[in-house]
Amino acid sequence: MVPREQAGARLDRFLADTLPVSRSELKRWIERGRVTVNGSRREADAKLREGERVLVRPEEPPPTTARAEEGVAFEVLHVDDDVVVVNKPPGLVVHPARGHAGGTLVNGLLARGFFRMPMGQDEDDEAHARPGIVHRLDRGTSGVMVVARTPEAREKLKEQFSAHTIERRYEAVVVGRAEAKTWSTLHGRHPRDRLRFTTHVPRGRRAVTHVRVLATLKGATHVECTLETGRTHQIRVHLAESGTPVLGDPLYGRAPRDVLVREVGARLGHQALHARVLGFVHPGSGVRVRFEAEPPPDFAAALRELAAG
Repeated sequence: MVPREQAGARLDRFLADTLPVSRSELKRWIERGRVTVNGSRREADAKLREGERVLVRPEEPPPTTARAEEGVAFEVLHVDDDVVVVNKPPGLVVHPARGHAGGTLVNGLLARGFFRMPMGQDEDDEAHARPGIVHRLDRGTSGVMVVARTPEAREKLKEQFSAHTIERRYEAVVVGRAEAKTWSTLHGRHPRDRLRFTTHVPRGRRAVTHVRVLATLKGATHVECTLETGRTHQIRVHLAESGTPVLGDPLYGRAPRDVLVREVGARLGHQALHARVLGFVHPGSGVRVRFEAEPPPDFAAALRELAAG
């Protein structure tokens, strides 16, 4: 049902703000008549009225065409019949996409035999290349990820991510003096730069990040970020727009004024962001589980340098 605050929104944007599905996937569903408004098909740019009933019949994505590749390095923290939990190193792309046809986490998982059957993932036009992926970490971000091994496990995990019941704690080194704060904002694509996201949007999805200070460093701060929601680039956007961007962030950061901080960031070569903790209800057993991984060596080295000052 279309609420009052969404009256006048385009159909595709309303769905994108409501469902954890990419706009390209939603566009495909609309074009194939799998989305109706009050029982009738509408175009993607149709304007909605308050109280209209929108019905979506999701369509399974095509099977994966990603190929197994040996030699993709990552640590396996846990594996069973339903899931595999990994510690992704910085620099590793999660799934094949434009510009990264191979050498990804998915290619490495396929090589280790972690998928018993082809599985798609409804996130964008490269859905066929993402078997079992229910969430992702940016290329420069390290840390804990869970990957589904069966379609049933994938759906149960997706439900938890959609309901925001997943425990996710990150560590970051930020430029400048950060303070403990909770960010609760709208979140959407930047109107002028399609690679970026921003909180400065008139309409978007809710994003909540809790920031806690772990240590004050030379020209920087070591913080912990706990997510209530998991929007694309959420932590990076909230920290950057609070004036304390993640150290080494190539998209939202800026050159630090402090010489030492600038040198440490240059040596690091990627954003100082690490997904340390991931907790969820196991899709097979129904028991809540929790996994943790220490930050990678380059992150730890940056912390030591900035702590020594």
